Amino acid sequence: MNNSVAVDRVPLRRIAALALPALVVLAAEPIYVLVDTAVVGHLGRVPLAALGIGGTVMSFAAWLGTVMAYGTTGRSARRYGAGDRRAAVEEGVQASWLALLGGLVIIAVVQALAGPLARALAGGPTPVAQAAEEWLRIAVLGAPGLMLVAAGNGWMRGVQETRRPLAIVVVANVVSAVLCPLLVYPGGLGLHGSAIANIIAQLGSGALFVAALLRERVSLRPHPADIVAQLVVGRDLLIRGAAFQACWLSATSVAARYGDAALAAHQIAIQLWFFAALVLDAVAIAAQSLVGAALGAGDEPQARRLGRQIGLIGLVSGVLFAAVFGAGARVIPALFTPDGTVHDQALVVWPWFIALLPLVGVVYALDGVMIGAGDVAFMRNMTIVAALCGFLPGIWVTYALDLGLGGVWSGLALFTLIRLVALLLRVRSPAWSVVGATR
Repeated sequence: MNNSVAVDRVPLRRIAALALPALVVLAAEPIYVLVDTAVVGHLGRVPLAALGIGGTVMSFAAWLGTVMAYGTTGRSARRYGAGDRRAAVEEGVQASWLALLGGLVIIAVVQALAGPLARALAGGPTPVAQAAEEWLRIAVLGAPGLMLVAAGNGWMRGVQETRRPLAIVVVANVVSAVLCPLLVYPGGLGLHGSAIANIIAQLGSGALFVAALLRERVSLRPHPADIVAQLVVGRDLLIRGAAFQACWLSATSVAARYGDAALAAHQIAIQLWFFAALVLDAVAIAAQSLVGAALGAGDEPQARRLGRQIGLIGLVSGVLFAAVFGAGARVIPALFTPDGTVHDQALVVWPWFIALLPLVGVVYALDGVMIGAGDVAFMRNMTIVAALCGFLPGIWVTYALDLGLGGVWSGLALFTLIRLVALLLRVRSPAWSVVGATR
């Protein structure tokens, strides 16, 4: 049966059927990180700041996985929309081999550079730097699982399969969220217990995604040419991801210069930001799958209708998040640490955080539209310009003029505004909506 029939009409309930399970999958990891932050926060300021540094470095691996998932979703969705489900799943096989290799490379790189990275981000050989290095050396061992989860989510979203990834990710993260406080406190492992719980979640869920691929009964043989082709197609998304990471690492580095309390407050705010962004990204994932399938089936008008519809849904979602976090401005930081100095620093960040959420809702939704369409060269260029002309100058001027955490987050605001304007202009043009099984 040709899948073009399935994409002729996409009511809100169809978008919700893809977005809501993706929402749970996306929220599972940030919720675990928030639990991890709350558990470690009660160990004291130094462990919390160390987790902030270690988590920032590990977020690089998470972003690489996200890039892989997005690229795989777009390629799989186009083939699925063209009526070839087997070819869509085979994209996942090659992505999984690439994920395994990438995870091993991440382990080698982080083990070699954990000390210098921690000291650079902490501003020297401090107790925070030492604790962050120890956490990193343990936590990075879960990187292959983290990357396999990304590859598995990518091809399953492409074929509009949402229930299996939902079950896999939720079970793995619930188990790990239970283990984290047990290992940290009764187990007596402290900060190291947090890292071990991360490994269990990542390797366990990665193994379950491999098992799901085995049940598809497609060839598991790696094809170097196809893997290279995926790398070439994903090159622009990788560059885009690197620009994001440069921003997050720079923000953490500058925040660290203002002391442990400022760094701990930044850790709370940035983890809430990642949580909100990834939850909003559920709408973007629905866009990737549906827009890719529509263009693969040759239905360009439907893809453009989806672009407008998804952008509006993103705006409404961002407003709802702003309302929730705005109401909890004085309550939420206390859930992570009892330190009053950290609370004061968090209140500096909060107005920026709340004001940006509606804009971020639109940006992430339209990101999904463009990635689903395979318009990744535009995404690369837009992100580089926003980073070089917005975020990085903003936070380094903040450092030079001693403007504090508010200045760091003003750089994030510039980064978001530049991307928003560029995406709104792009979605109005015909350049992004190219039809066919491949772009």
